[in-house]
Amino acid sequence: MIPTALITLLTLLALAVPVAASLGVLGLFLADTYAFLPVHRAIGEIAWKVMNNTLLVSIPLFVLLGEIMLRSGMAQRMYAALGHWLTWLPGGLMHSNIGACTMFSAISGSSVATAATVGTVAIAEGRNQGYNDRLFLGTLAAGGTLGILIPPSINLIVYGVLTDTSIPKLYLAGIVPGLILASLFMVTVIVICSFRPEWGGTRRSSAWRERIRTLPDLLPPLVIFLVVIGSIYAGWATPTESAALGVLAALGLTLSHRQNRLDLAGLRQAVEGTVQTSAMILAILVAAYFLNFVMASIGLTRQVNAFVTNLGLTPFETLMMIVLFYLILGMFMETLSMMITTVPIITPIVVSLGYDPIWFGILIMLLIETAMITPPVGINLFVVQGVRGRGQLHDVMLGSLPFVVTLLVMIGVLISFPGLALWLPNL
Repeated sequence: MIPTALITLLTLLALAVPVAASLGVLGLFLADTYAFLPVHRAIGEIAWKVMNNTLLVSIPLFVLLGEIMLRSGMAQRMYAALGHWLTWLPGGLMHSNIGACTMFSAISGSSVATAATVGTVAIAEGRNQGYNDRLFLGTLAAGGTLGILIPPSINLIVYGVLTDTSIPKLYLAGIVPGLILASLFMVTVIVICSFRPEWGGTRRSSAWRERIRTLPDLLPPLVIFLVVIGSIYAGWATPTESAALGVLAALGLTLSHRQNRLDLAGLRQAVEGTVQTSAMILAILVAAYFLNFVMASIGLTRQVNAFVTNLGLTPFETLMMIVLFYLILGMFMETLSMMITTVPIITPIVVSLGYDPIWFGILIMLLIETAMITPPVGINLFVVQGVRGRGQLHDVMLGSLPFVVTLLVMIGVLISFPGLALWLPNL
């Protein structure tokens, strides 16, 4: 039963069937082949249950928040300001890529939006200043992955809903590992450019007067982050309500800025982009919930648990096997669908071994981040190449490889020191 399900899913994805349709078709196939009852009749009730979850309302709101930041010009101004503060480091503007991705991650909640937004602003600058094309693109693809680790992360919301885990605690757990990972990305750039200085492009320095003049352009992302995250931990708002407050704060900051580029046409485009992205995410969620329901009904979930238990491995060995499973699966499967289809099955196994579900949620985010820049189907690789609009995809793949290694190091660090994720939630 397990091989049949896996082969069917991989075949559908290889045929370029949309992810939501692949998951739904697999659920119907398993129901008709193995179920004694017509479980496919539960589709309507499952869809209603998913769509009626108030926590998931935060997803389109966070997507809209990122769209407003991009179309208002705030992201461009933030990137230019970071250039004055970070380009003195070996690697110059590539640190601005990572820094801008870190700050944009703290308001967008999406890795794809982060990579696309910062890439739109940065690629022309990198080309003009003589940076190594591959490494420059790699910093954008890798930096973009921070969008699902640093709160407010859409993927952490989905994980919390799937596992009934506290989303505010997951948000707290992602802060320290996210900042450490961003720092490790920057260290990776420094090390590479120390050995290959010519890859670091044209070095430029800014006077302190110029740096201080750009500080107001760094304030909007910080204000929005404080509104979104601060309102949750002050007890003033739920995660969904905080997302709405973030959108209002973004609109207010946009309208108050003299260089605002967001007109009615831009706002309409932002809303349309939000609808498209949110519809895709929610369609995958409905299909995945149905597939998980079918797998539980036919006993496939129980078979997986029994298989893992009967291996006779220690908890640590089992965890390593799960990490390897995600690293391999991430090479061939879209990350959100991979997470939605596997987390409800894997998380109970991990928790039964004595691991903390909040810590495991952060580990899952790191594994998904790795999948996002791992060939052949790493989604951020395609996003950055799409923004680039020229050359070949393998340039982005090669440029991302050093950061895949950095992510593997970070995964090892988190496993060795789980307190990095649990320190803030346990305060």
